[in-house]
Amino acid sequence: MRLQLRTFDRIVASGAAAVQGAANSVLDLSAGSVLRAVLEANAGLGLWLQWLILQVLQTTRAATSNGADLDSWVADFGLIRLPATAAAGVVTLARFAPVTAALVPAGTLLRTSDGSQSFAVQADAGNAAWNGAQNGFVLGAGVASISVPVLAALAGNAGNVQAGAIGLIAAAVPGVDTVTNALALAGGLDAESDVALRARFAGFIAALSRATPAAVGNAVASVQQGLQFTVQENSNGTAYQPGCFVVTVDNGSGAPPVALLDAVSATIEAVRPVGSLWTVRPPAVLPVNIAMSIATAPGGSHAAAVALVAAALGGFVNALPVGAALPWSRLAQIAYDASAVVVNVTGVLLNGAALDVAPGAGGVVKCASVTVI
Repeated sequence: MRLQLRTFDRIVASGAAAVQGAANSVLDLSAGSVLRAVLEANAGLGLWLQWLILQVLQTTRAATSNGADLDSWVADFGLIRLPATAAAGVVTLARFAPVTAALVPAGTLLRTSDGSQSFAVQADAGNAAWNGAQNGFVLGAGVASISVPVLAALAGNAGNVQAGAIGLIAAAVPGVDTVTNALALAGGLDAESDVALRARFAGFIAALSRATPAAVGNAVASVQQGLQFTVQENSNGTAYQPGCFVVTVDNGSGAPPVALLDAVSATIEAVRPVGSLWTVRPPAVLPVNIAMSIATAPGGSHAAAVALVAAALGGFVNALPVGAALPWSRLAQIAYDASAVVVNVTGVLLNGAALDVAPGAGGVVKCASVTVI
């Protein structure tokens, strides 16, 4: 039943009609009269009660609840709002005179050039330069630079910074002089919005008591915001295997941490089909090198256009989800859309050829370099 809301004037008018209808003579209901004042007082009380009813109705449905009310509503079903996530990426630490060995400890703080955002170097046992005994990355004698993973100190969208934004080492690291990020840092998200939580709640309810790909997907999506994933059924990742499935997960960086993969595996355990085998793995990163030439309109800044096109290309490629192919023909379109002064795009090459790049169901395309002239 739909609640019929009434305005203050309508409540007063309805009250006046009811009182006059019950009287044997004409009543004085003019502005300022005692009876009019009584009716208006009751109308004000009626509006307040109507507002209380609306508040109660709003908090009794997930579709109309907001903020803390929505949190408490979905909490009754064991669901919680996903917290903010920190941006992640890779930076390059370099030095001018690589004469002796140097150590970059895990936890080393780095900052953007304006000092507004901080990032911490993360341990990476898969990196050839990682030394567990020293809890850091070792630059051997003669090694001029090293690339290491970093994580934003504060979770949220503010940690997503453009390529080249990181340029300061917060505390001196002996033997290391500079830092920069060739690619943008991504993956930082603010706490889950009400709209996103409602959508995930609907998927959560739909997947209950179902050992289906949708149930597995909902379990993965409930671990952290911004996760990209694919589910390969009846496969062990390399060959056909009935009763086995592989979940490839990425947090946008191409190298999700082990702790995240473990958390995803734990949530899948609660919804997987009985008797099944499964594997949770990071994506196989397929690096791509993009090259092209652009012509700009007279009066336009060619250098500015080059920077915009390069940033747009890198952003588009790095935002591709797991399993998505990179069409070669899209690159020229992105270049045209990046700047209004671009009038021609030629010599477009993707990994040295004019061909699409497909990473496969368990892979993800990431930009290794962009050359725009």
